[in-house]
Amino acid sequence: MIIDQEEKFKLIFDKIQEKQTEQNMFNTFLEVYPAEWKQLKITFSKFNRSKQFGKSIPLPKPEVSLRKEIRVWLKKQ
Repeated sequence: MIIDQEEKFKLIFDKIQEKQTEQNMFNTFLEVYPAEWKQLKITFSKFNRSKQFGKSIPLPKPEVSLRKEIRVWLKKQ
């Protein structure tokens, strides 16, 4: 989960000069917010290590999760 996601996506959307696509926003997010990206990966890694054998709760990979959040946000625009 990204803190202040709405504001961050808005800033990225405004920063991109060319057409705002999911891929452009994803790449720009990685450049502008490396700490948040790192935190997403850490959270995913901790979750995977904490799962008990035989009990799986699916958690999407950070890349998939972030792309989905961007896609949803773009549809609202």
